[in-house]
Amino acid sequence: MSRVVFVLLPGVHLLDLAGPAQVFSTAADLGRPYELSYVAEQSQVVSAQGLPLLAATEWPVLHRDDLLLVPGRRASAGRDASGPGEELLRRLRAHHEGGGTVASVCTGAEALGRAGLLDGRRCTTHHEVQDELAARHPRAVVVRDVLFTTDERVVTSAGIASGIDLALHLVAARHGPALAARVARDMVVHTRRNGHEPQASAMLRHRAHLDDAVHRVQDLIDERFTEPLPLEALASYAGVSARTLTRRFGRATHGLSPLRYQQTLRLERAEHLLGHGATMEAAAREVGFEDARMLRRLRHRPEPAGTPGA
Repeated sequence: MSRVVFVLLPGVHLLDLAGPAQVFSTAADLGRPYELSYVAEQSQVVSAQGLPLLAATEWPVLHRDDLLLVPGRRASAGRDASGPGEELLRRLRAHHEGGGTVASVCTGAEALGRAGLLDGRRCTTHHEVQDELAARHPRAVVVRDVLFTTDERVVTSAGIASGIDLALHLVAARHGPALAARVARDMVVHTRRNGHEPQASAMLRHRAHLDDAVHRVQDLIDERFTEPLPLEALASYAGVSARTLTRRFGRATHGLSPLRYQQTLRLERAEHLLGHGATMEAAAREVGFEDARMLRRLRHRPEPAGTPGA
């Protein structure tokens, strides 16, 4: 996705907009080709917090690698019977039909629902309006108690700050966990989850713990997952013994060893490459394996019992 277009609706929540925008802006600062744009039905949009925002009223030319993202707005604004105009909804539909990804944060899911993009798909929104979204769009499969969902290039997140999680997930899926980890560190946010979300990237799925030493080791593995990382070197980095690191890592990640965590990151990245046309051999070498044999074995190996997403 070379362009990220934020669709601003009246009453937009500032953090719904600023969180994902900061993620993609930081990724651009780190050398990825992201260009951010802001469009609206009127040139000035007043946010839910009272800050007026300026946006373009003419849409840029979109390609299938671009992302359309609808930040949430104040719930009372979302109940306005008029809602987004048909032209805006048509743009959302057309971009998805053309192979592009459409995402929402919080109550932004309502716009996706009105565009027909939630019909038959898993989605989520802020917990206070989940029942309302399900009632308005009975063909949507509203998932509760998750931070975000992905279903056929339709990505929806729960409330407010979960937009950062959604954006980090998209960066990790597109560019691998190393870049997402660098973005998170630059933003001084934790790449960890609160609650079970099976659609999350492995980098996020195994972060729902409070062991800072293990998080430090995971940060290192995230950034260098394609390289050989001996256990002793990881333990030294964390300032503990290899035995202690293994015990604490397993306890924090529901049974994973540092090596298994690294292999999980490699496998997830390889699956993304395979899904975009890479050969098994090329994907294996890209993620750090000497050949495709280990990758084939890992693709058929289940995660340990009790692991989130197992």
